[in-house]
Amino acid sequence: MKKNIILFLLFTGLINSVLAQETVQQANAAYAKGEFTKAIDLYQKVVEENGVSAEIYYNIGNSYFRINKIAPAILHYERALLLSPGDKEIRANLTIAHSKTVDKIEPVSEFFLTDWYNSFQNMFSTNRWSEIAISCFILFIICLTLFFFTRKIILKKTGFYCGLVLLIFTLSANIFAYNQKKKLVDRQTAIIFSPTVNIKSSPDNSGTDLFILHEGTKVDVKSELNEWSQIETADGNVGWIKTEEIEII
Repeated sequence: MKKNIILFLLFTGLINSVLAQETVQQANAAYAKGEFTKAIDLYQKVVEENGVSAEIYYNIGNSYFRINKIAPAILHYERALLLSPGDKEIRANLTIAHSKTVDKIEPVSEFFLTDWYNSFQNMFSTNRWSEIAISCFILFIICLTLFFFTRKIILKKTGFYCGLVLLIFTLSANIFAYNQKKKLVDRQTAIIFSPTVNIKSSPDNSGTDLFILHEGTKVDVKSELNEWSQIETADGNVGWIKTEEIEII
């Protein structure tokens, strides 16, 4: 009975994979013909039926960009970047899309070591960092075995120092994998979708207008209250916006 269930699940998975590939091909063909709205619908169907994918999100972003819908284009580029933070092509297209937005917000400068740390961490995705951590740990065990069981001094020293380096790599890769996973699970950034929106001092319509933001701007969501969200811009300005006017990345 179990064997039949497993075979059925494998067969179903194979069929779904084939159907998804066919849908992707149809979407690619629609994109090539300039039928960008149709391409978006087909790519979205793949996401809904087969789960998220950096490549599909990237293609959706490209499709929205081609019909000059900058906010959803940025949203999907950002989602693609969450899944594949080291992809230079996604970053390049995201930069181009940001250049089309009204708000040119300069982020608060960070300590150069923090920038270096974040850049290094964003080289790989959660899965890739996990693979690196596992590989380094296996090599660490080999070095540990070499240190304890060999009689030659040179091999003991090699095993000790290489093992120490590999242990540091293992711990670092695990930390990077955890941080990237946290970004995926605990999403606290959003894109503004309203063409123009007044950011309020309090979560109600009678609040004072603090500043204006436009569609496509990326913000951090600090908290939520009823239908309002408290947001913070990259330059540190804080205020309230209706939740319906933003889309979580």
